[in-house]
Amino acid sequence: MNLKARLHHHLTQIARERDPYLATAGHFFVQEYIRQELSQLGSVEIHTFEVGNKSFKNLILNLPSQAVGKKQLPPILIGAHYDAVPGTSGADDNATGVVVLLELAKMFAATPAKYPLRLVAFDMEEYGLLGSTDYAALLRQQQQPLRLMMSLEMLGYRDFTPGSQRYPSPLEKFYPNTGDFIALIGNLRTIPDLISMSRRIRQAGVSSQWLPVPNRGLIVRQTRQSDHAPFWDVGYPAMMVTDTAFMRNPHYHKASDAIATLDLDFLTGVCKGLEVAIRRL
Repeated sequence: MNLKARLHHHLTQIARERDPYLATAGHFFVQEYIRQELSQLGSVEIHTFEVGNKSFKNLILNLPSQAVGKKQLPPILIGAHYDAVPGTSGADDNATGVVVLLELAKMFAATPAKYPLRLVAFDMEEYGLLGSTDYAALLRQQQQPLRLMMSLEMLGYRDFTPGSQRYPSPLEKFYPNTGDFIALIGNLRTIPDLISMSRRIRQAGVSSQWLPVPNRGLIVRQTRQSDHAPFWDVGYPAMMVTDTAFMRNPHYHKASDAIATLDLDFLTGVCKGLEVAIRRL
């Protein structure tokens, strides 16, 4: 199978009702699917966190860098949340992020990057970034360094219609109004990475825009709506990679967020572009 076919296959497994409270069977199925896929590449660590009287799991795969035996570089953490809101199969939100995470894991297990990689499937994002908040706090408490944290948040919706892209004011003055690009949104420490990664993604044939945000994104709240925000809050360099969600995709958080609404060529291009961009960091 080529990359596009593999991404589509993963989507058929993950795009299903999987709210952790109201669709527990689907939630468990998706969690197990991710665990099994990652465990083919290495030992999967489970980070358990409590919400109320219930336990939830982030799934973690660590991949070594190419420079085994040399001075250990800090890891790049790539995360994607696997939960979805009730009443939707969450194809774009966030099955697309998870399937790219799985394929990046395969690519970097086969041919390691310059930096060690930590791939994390986060739970409970839709309930207030709970899985990533717990994990970011743990890393900070242990004083673990990160080269970069990257949240993959909705990567598969593209619209070539002029006027299809909206923004929080006043960003519409500076960015295109056609929703045909992938956006990289990072805190100020990530500006060199935003520039470099956007360039690499464009070279791979996908349009890309980047936005640096000061002050943990608090002035433009929409920039905080994914698992990178808790990493901003505890001082890590972090970015979100996104098709901009409800600023473009009319199916956001609806029953209509289905595989049929996705642009698989766009998703495949984003995946390829991210691989090249991460290798060049």
